[in-house]
Amino acid sequence: MPTLTLKQRPLPQPLPDLGLPPLLTRILAARKITSNRGLSYSLQDLLPPSDLGGMSAAVALLVTALTERQRILIVGDFDADGATSSALAVAALRAMGAAFVDFLVPNRFEFGYGLTPEIVAVAAKKKPDLLITVDNGVSSIEGVAAAQALGIKVLVTDHHLPGVQLPTAEAMVNPNLHGETFASKNLAGVGVAFYLMMALRAELRSQNWFVEQNILEPNLASYLDLVALGTVADLVTLDQNNRILVQQGLQRIRSGVCRPGIAALIEVSGRTAGRFVSSDFAFALGPRINAAGRIDDMSVGINCLLSDDHEEALALAQQLDGLNRERRSIEAEMQGEAEGVLESLKNLGRKELPSGLCLFQPHWHQGVIGIVAGRVKDQLHRPVIVFAAQEEGSEVIKGSARSIPDLHIRDVLASVASAHPKLILTFGGHAMAAGLSLLEKNLALFRQAFTEQVEIALAGRMPDREILTDGVLQAEDFNLERAEQLRNLMPWGQGFEVPLFEGRFELLEQRRVGDKHWKMQLQAEGSFILVDAILFNYEAELPLKEDIWLDLVYQLDVNFFRGKKSLQLLIEAVV
Repeated sequence: MPTLTLKQRPLPQPLPDLGLPPLLTRILAARKITSNRGLSYSLQDLLPPSDLGGMSAAVALLVTALTERQRILIVGDFDADGATSSALAVAALRAMGAAFVDFLVPNRFEFGYGLTPEIVAVAAKKKPDLLITVDNGVSSIEGVAAAQALGIKVLVTDHHLPGVQLPTAEAMVNPNLHGETFASKNLAGVGVAFYLMMALRAELRSQNWFVEQNILEPNLASYLDLVALGTVADLVTLDQNNRILVQQGLQRIRSGVCRPGIAALIEVSGRTAGRFVSSDFAFALGPRINAAGRIDDMSVGINCLLSDDHEEALALAQQLDGLNRERRSIEAEMQGEAEGVLESLKNLGRKELPSGLCLFQPHWHQGVIGIVAGRVKDQLHRPVIVFAAQEEGSEVIKGSARSIPDLHIRDVLASVASAHPKLILTFGGHAMAAGLSLLEKNLALFRQAFTEQVEIALAGRMPDREILTDGVLQAEDFNLERAEQLRNLMPWGQGFEVPLFEGRFELLEQRRVGDKHWKMQLQAEGSFILVDAILFNYEAELPLKEDIWLDLVYQLDVNFFRGKKSLQLLIEAVV
């Protein structure tokens, strides 16, 4: 197992005056909020759409499509970001008067990722005049060319990192294109789509379109629940611009004015709209939307998000909930098999484990390999790629990679591809996650090449697992009021992590909840404060012994039970 080290977040000196309790000021200052401007989440503080490159050409394409009543087809990705992007684009274009708008999401098991020539052939049956990619397209060189050869124009909206060559689309909007100066590189695909719709609405307004067409100008803020869901679920960094988008979406949900599909997903997940927080996007709504793309067909998720009828949306949300339960069952079985494969490696001792792990079973489910890769990565703190057969009898295997903070996984795959041309058939992704395909017969060679490039990137040293904390919580902050303030202070998430504290506690009572969870009563060292705590998914050396001292990393949180609120610690790690 990797060594766990704790490190306190550095603080600027002197601390800023934010007009907040000292603990909250310290937490925000550690996340580089040093003025009240960082506390503002007004839509007026968003970066303007005109700052995003390629917007003029993209808007011109859309204005022409609307005025000439062209057929528009949205081509999305098969995850929560792609689903929310697709739903937003379809709904907003319809609201702005587009005569013919539909969507198409590639089935990951048949067509793979992005605008491929094969999916273009399927799209062509709908006879579109304009294809709009959302959350994909920057690497779809062949697919864009195939569409254009059929006389179909292509507008690419994406946020993924580009390769050396770009597709020859009629327009492209992506904050991560080479030379792009947009100040927020962290927009999710749904954020890019939202920016495009803002720019289009402004242009249509300037042309008096809504008045001439007798159309009520849409309030784009009504789509911010979709933007918030896709942004958090895609694990993009919550910089100031993204926090504005997420916070605005949260406010709509808490006030009960979200879309029927979002409300239905909240209902089936057992959450409550009035106390919804950003982590609920990540752990409740996102997995249910993603389950459609992993197990079945993402159109179920998109139709749920598009529905204007509560009963229809609820039926679709229940279908998504069932798919998510199926996904969890498949994942548990694969996880058990993966742990069996790893057992022999772990017995070798940490120093002898490969720097990068590649696991493969031909019968593993292609839609769940990414989740399993993430679980193994968290367990062993190493970059992990889990492979599955592309389809039964295929010579091609597909892999999903997950990385640790010290290693940019897409760059590693690019290095492997450079050192071994034609070894990897396709690849793409981000710093922390990527996908690839290769021939099964080349897996052994890829394992060796992957490990070599990981060792080069890490300079031969495997880093320990490090947790950044906000220090030790003082006795006066162990209370329900402070927990509620922390819960609602900010939209916590990737790159703007929820506050974690470290401390020593005496374990007074414990009981098992489910198979792997533990409810506890603790007493903080040096105080008479008793506090309830919960520890999820803990398997090491069970059961814990009572009347012992534990060094813990934890969140200060609120427990809601039978209409009552109480203070609770969410234990992140037992050190």
